[in-house]
Amino acid sequence: MYFNDVKQILIDVLALGPEGEAITPESGLLGTIPELDSMAVVNLIAALESHFGIVVEDDEISASTFETAGSLADFVAAKLA
Repeated sequence: MYFNDVKQILIDVLALGPEGEAITPESGLLGTIPELDSMAVVNLIAALESHFGIVVEDDEISASTFETAGSLADFVAAKLA
């Protein structure tokens, strides 16, 4: 439901360009996309908060949230539920 928005935010924040269009819900994030380092995670969280009007607490951030593009979209959906 929120996947396309999350995908676009990933493309924009990580400056993936046209290659980012290949991202699917199953696409790995952490450890797969070199651009997704610790600083990029902070920028990505800020972009998600701004776009969706959510607040992400420090204790909500885990490697499993950033495992795939789909898990990140699921996290956003849960925050908005």
